[in-house]
Amino acid sequence: MTYTPRTRLFVEAPLAAGAAVEAAEGQAHYLMHVMRAKAGDAVALFNGRDGEWSAKVAYPAKRKVHLEAGERLREQYAEPDVWLVFAPVKRIEFLVEKATELGARALHPVFTRRTTIGRVNRARLLANATEAAEQSDRLSVPEIMDARQLLDALGAWPEDRTLYFLDETGGGAPIAEVLTRARNDANVKKPIAFLTGPEGGFDQTELDALRRLPFAVPVGLGPRILRAETAALAALACWQALCGDWN
Repeated sequence: MTYTPRTRLFVEAPLAAGAAVEAAEGQAHYLMHVMRAKAGDAVALFNGRDGEWSAKVAYPAKRKVHLEAGERLREQYAEPDVWLVFAPVKRIEFLVEKATELGARALHPVFTRRTTIGRVNRARLLANATEAAEQSDRLSVPEIMDARQLLDALGAWPEDRTLYFLDETGGGAPIAEVLTRARNDANVKKPIAFLTGPEGGFDQTELDALRRLPFAVPVGLGPRILRAETAALAALACWQALCGDWN
């Protein structure tokens, strides 16, 4: 069995046997002052393209850490093609972290009529997603899309991607029923997305617009009222269990 070092780092540089990669400033601080890593200690590197590689820590200069790649530990693979489209919520960093752990390939913030968060820090969310990918054994970091108005995002939607929107009004069939039908219809590999609203739910005009779209399907999450972030994560978990890489 191949040993995988406990410390994993995402890097932008190409990875291959013998490649020398300079750790980013934050990574160097983490290795030196948090992990107390010494020259020769093992880490694992991934970049979302070349798989996962073993590497050794080296300290060629003050405050700089170089990582020397050794052998490939795992081949690259693609995460299931599922997006999470969500109205920003107060616990947005928690949502991004957990959606990354649950295997979302892309995360797309959208502003709805009842969204109370007026700004999204994309760089901060990308940092959250990167850390979650490192800790959850993923070989990629989900794409963090630019925040847009919901109706603008729907107007530019790729029509081959089914959009399951969580309808808190009870207008959708149970999510397990909908996803089981998709799996049985051999649509399990079709690109999909889940759309979740803000704390106050979708406005009626938004629900009406969604129901007119040929690629949008309403789904329900049962009789209980869930927080927005809970609903998003529950939907991803259901999909992974029925159609994704948990199945």
